[in-house]
Amino acid sequence: MESKLLIKQAKRGDKQALLQLVMTHQNEYYKLAYVFMNNKEDALDTMQDMIIILYENINRLKKEDSFYSWSKTILVNICKKKLRRNKKIISIDDVEEQKIEVYGECEEKIFIQKYLSKLSYRHQEVIRLKYFTDLDYESIAQILKIPVGTVKSRLSNGIKNLKELIGGDYLDG
Repeated sequence: MESKLLIKQAKRGDKQALLQLVMTHQNEYYKLAYVFMNNKEDALDTMQDMIIILYENINRLKKEDSFYSWSKTILVNICKKKLRRNKKIISIDDVEEQKIEVYGECEEKIFIQKYLSKLSYRHQEVIRLKYFTDLDYESIAQILKIPVGTVKSRLSNGIKNLKELIGGDYLDG
């Protein structure tokens, strides 16, 4: 209920209301941005850009219930645009020795990340959104603007390919 009120206030130009909406879910936004950008600074920059775009376009939001999926879609689009613009492809070999803040220092996740980087971008994208940010199929479909069936198919094929790369047994347990 409170978020609907904040959205209405933000639509009237209240910057603080918009910031409060974003800050309520800041960890989710950060996690989502980090999955794409692979470092803290770029993730925070994309979040900042998202806030500006939200502020400039919030009056276009038709359904208040859609605010969070709409804002996450904007964040993903900003991430993709920055990655395309910078042609920034980070190899796991460059990241492997660093601390991965979202995932912690868990060797198992670094191991998965190494193999994940060998998949197609579309498969990586759905696997990261599903398993690293715990989004459901519907949310992933909305963010990527693809049908739920396509999400499930890419996820299934991506996991199958990942199992083949790793050797099969690792992901079955």
